[in-house]
Amino acid sequence: MKNKADKILALLDLNKSSDAIIKTTANLAKMVGGHIDLLYVKKPVDVVKNENQLSSMRNINRDYIKSRSHIENVIKSVDKDLNINYSLTYGNVKQVVEEHINNTNPDIIVLGKKELNSLKLVGDKLTSFILKKHNGIVLIASNKHVLRYDEDMSLGVLNNLEQPLEDLVKKLMTISQKPIKAFKISKASESDSNNSSEYNKFVEYVFEPNDNALSNLSKYMAKSNIDLLCVNRHAITSKKSGYLDLNSLLNKMNTSIIFAGK
Repeated sequence: MKNKADKILALLDLNKSSDAIIKTTANLAKMVGGHIDLLYVKKPVDVVKNENQLSSMRNINRDYIKSRSHIENVIKSVDKDLNINYSLTYGNVKQVVEEHINNTNPDIIVLGKKELNSLKLVGDKLTSFILKKHNGIVLIASNKHVLRYDEDMSLGVLNNLEQPLEDLVKKLMTISQKPIKAFKISKASESDSNNSSEYNKFVEYVFEPNDNALSNLSKYMAKSNIDLLCVNRHAITSKKSGYLDLNSLLNKMNTSIIFAGK
């Protein structure tokens, strides 16, 4: 009996980074055997430039055709064997995204890094909203680098060794032939090595907890060519995390980041 395929929802805004995000989502689907659902939401005010109803409808129609063509061209450039569906809609971003999540119940949600993502909510950023709304895995895809799918994929884990590993992370570990780098922000005297067989592929690196901790970590990850950083969601909200503020983490890291489910 085959395992149920994961449902992967990718949220798009069709900026310059959308192609990379779609291709990262495609590679993720290959890793987990998932189906892809692309959702593009745009506020009508971003398309409609005047109050004339007929002109407004024409503008929306032209934008729809252009956006649909863009998405279909990118889909054609990825693996044809993947099951990829897409939806284009205009309306309130928060409302549309929330309704879509409720109706489709995805296992994994993918979106771009916030600094280049135009899907912003009033009083709340999309990333924070998704992390609060969705109990499953959330992947914040790099806007510059497509997540690779081969044995040279390099994985990192941040402040996470004391928590059980997600099944998805375990799958990624079986693909990568490289040792997983376990990063920890804590005083060296507080770092304990974990001898469990689950962690025998890990090499631990400890960074001193100070204001430059995330900057130093980001520089080291860039030099080490880390493709994906795995972060336990509780490490963001835990008082013990200290320097793992969500906004700082997303701003400092240039790699893709995967947040474990609640």
